[in-house]
Amino acid sequence: MPISGLLEGEPFDAETKRIIRLAFEAARVALDPKWGHHADAILAKRVIELAKEGERNPDILCEQAVQSFRMQRI
Repeated sequence: MPISGLLEGEPFDAETKRIIRLAFEAARVALDPKWGHHADAILAKRVIELAKEGERNPDILCEQAVQSFRMQRI
């Protein structure tokens, strides 16, 4: 699932969108592929939420999105 569609209409500059895409792809790799598209949607939304809160470090965006997903699975 590409995250680009979810970024449409969001008030991010080109560099922030690049960072969001990078963090999202890293988060997808970090999870077991069995979660598939279900995980993609959750990860994408969480990365965007964190970016809206001001986070711009792709490593932190990735880590927090993955952690959030795993917490939901418990």
